[in-house]
Amino acid sequence: MLANLQRSNRYLTLERLDEGREGDWYIQVWFCDNNTYRLEYRDGEPAEHFQTQTVSQDKVLQALLSWAAGKSDWSEGFM
Repeated sequence: MLANLQRSNRYLTLERLDEGREGDWYIQVWFCDNNTYRLEYRDGEPAEHFQTQTVSQDKVLQALLSWAAGKSDWSEGFM
């Protein structure tokens, strides 16, 4: 799905549903006009919403897979 992002289909969102926790838990990618990827994530509440940008589809893929697997180091390598 990540490889198929293009100008007419820009977004990919993964959401973590946990009945025991309140708030929104997600990671999403937006394919930008300048062929970069904006990676955003939210850890429950609005104050915990962060983003970064990269040209590397590989880095985005690894971040998505690691986040989905619950790995704590998924964001290493990003500012």
